[in-house]
Amino acid sequence: MRRRALVALFAAIALIAAACGGDDAGDTTTTAAAETTTTTAAPETTTTTTAAPEPELGTEENPIRVLFVPSVDAQVITTGGEIMAQALNEATGLVFEVAIPTSYAATAEEMCASPDNTMGFIPGLLYVLATDLCCVDVSFKAVRFGADSYWAQFLVARDSDIDSLDDLAGKSWAYPDAGSTSGYMVPFVMFDEAGIVPGETVEAGSHNAAALAVYNGDAEFGTTFYSAWLNTAEGGEQWDGASETADIPDDLVPDCAVTAEDQLFCGDLRVLDARASVRTEAPDIVQEVRILAISPPIPNDTLSFGSDFPADVRTQIEEALVAFAAECETDEDCTWNQSIGNQDFYGWTGLAEAQDSDYDFIRQMVELVGYEP
Repeated sequence: MRRRALVALFAAIALIAAACGGDDAGDTTTTAAAETTTTTAAPETTTTTTAAPEPELGTEENPIRVLFVPSVDAQVITTGGEIMAQALNEATGLVFEVAIPTSYAATAEEMCASPDNTMGFIPGLLYVLATDLCCVDVSFKAVRFGADSYWAQFLVARDSDIDSLDDLAGKSWAYPDAGSTSGYMVPFVMFDEAGIVPGETVEAGSHNAAALAVYNGDAEFGTTFYSAWLNTAEGGEQWDGASETADIPDDLVPDCAVTAEDQLFCGDLRVLDARASVRTEAPDIVQEVRILAISPPIPNDTLSFGSDFPADVRTQIEEALVAFAAECETDEDCTWNQSIGNQDFYGWTGLAEAQDSDYDFIRQMVELVGYEP
């Protein structure tokens, strides 16, 4: 079932794939006419119809489409996306339209189908698929508290007797979407390499929902994104990448609570993984759900543009985004943090220039498992 889910994702995108080198519209087939023809004089008066020019990109008639994958609560994305669109409009004078396609695959489909007016905040796996199929081009990658990588995490009930990945064989699995890099693809590769076959699968629809499925007992384990906890104590040590310290230390778990500032803290440690996204519905989620394991690091999600997006307009947007993010260097209440920097949104604390080769690791994963669109 898991292989079929991912193959279905590839197949859906492949339906709208085009060659990166452009089409061969000029390669036509002609049929020779007979040498002897009969000519009938045409009337001297002819009528010429002139097609109306395409509306200029970035106008009300042809807005720039800003696409967000549905990885978190749709209302949070809509609200934050509109804030970003307004900020970009004020900086560039261009008109933007926010959209949340119904799935990860649908996001790539739209970027491939409308390459001249779409930009998308898409994860690494989706970027790799879309750029290989229709030349979507990366511009930036997310930075979260100084890190340009993140991880997949495996969540289980805290009182579960599951102690290792091997114990997940035959267990019910909740994941966000088959197009999610951290929520599905990376765990799938790890299972494939280890020969682990989970049991029943539940496509929850978002990272939030996958975490809640474990909390509510609807699945025996779930996979979501992991961002390291942040030590807010002055001079406090940060997580060093060792898997055994990825979760909140046991002695701090009983004190985990949502603060008056609506943040999930355990002592001085601020929780930033997917569990923090459901603190409203499940304020005791850290007490009830633990991290079993995390994956190797994954390149952060991207801002990418359609293959035919005009270079001059793209440059305007890139410069405006850099300036938009930079406001937070001097102002904690910056507008960026109400948009994509919101920890309930995508949690980008900044952005860094990206290049296609940054995502070769994900390409290698796809090749390792043997998937081709």
